[in-house]
Amino acid sequence: MINRVRTLKLETLPDILPVFPLPGAMLLPGGQLPLNIFEPRYLNMIEDALAGARLIGMIQPVHENAEHLVADGIPLYDIGCAGRIMQFSETGDGRYIITLDGLIRFRVTEELSSPDGYRRVRPDYSAFARDMQPASDAATPPLPERLKLVAAMTRYFEIMGIEADLSSIENAPDALLVDTLAMTCPLDPGEKQALLECDGMIQRAKLLTSMFEIAAYSSDPAQSGIRQ
Repeated sequence: MINRVRTLKLETLPDILPVFPLPGAMLLPGGQLPLNIFEPRYLNMIEDALAGARLIGMIQPVHENAEHLVADGIPLYDIGCAGRIMQFSETGDGRYIITLDGLIRFRVTEELSSPDGYRRVRPDYSAFARDMQPASDAATPPLPERLKLVAAMTRYFEIMGIEADLSSIENAPDALLVDTLAMTCPLDPGEKQALLECDGMIQRAKLLTSMFEIAAYSSDPAQSGIRQ
């Protein structure tokens, strides 16, 4: 009987990774990302991933904000995040609905040929080994400026017209709060990339707070400098 590997470790991660270039779609380790797959090349990618380690790399294209304009060969950022397919369903019209569970970030060392239409890279996971540590082992300190983050988030939501259950947000654990905001808020792809590349939750929270404050300030008519 073949002993199949079901629990991935750093040393068992694949050295070739299919990637899904999608602007504004950022996956973090420990986060979950639902995806609606319909292009033939990405249907091929999902089928191949399901037959292997079930891993896909989410990565953003550089200087491109529109999903439908991501052409073959467009440059990609150097850093993405590998996610494992944890939920999968097929629709009656041939689409796949999947959920990726963020596992570990990676740096692209080489892009390989794409015989099945989707892009593949050779990833280097070594700089992000901590991503795979269980939360209890990560020894993450409490978020020192949580109140400042929540205040900036609340103002940002008001300016942007985003509705949210603020009570559930305020009761969320630090890491879940920061990662959920980073992944789901309508930030620019470049801002999402900067959040992905942050070294830990505290740095990510500080950057996220600054982004909220800047976006709220620039969107507030009271700060436009226009005098009646």
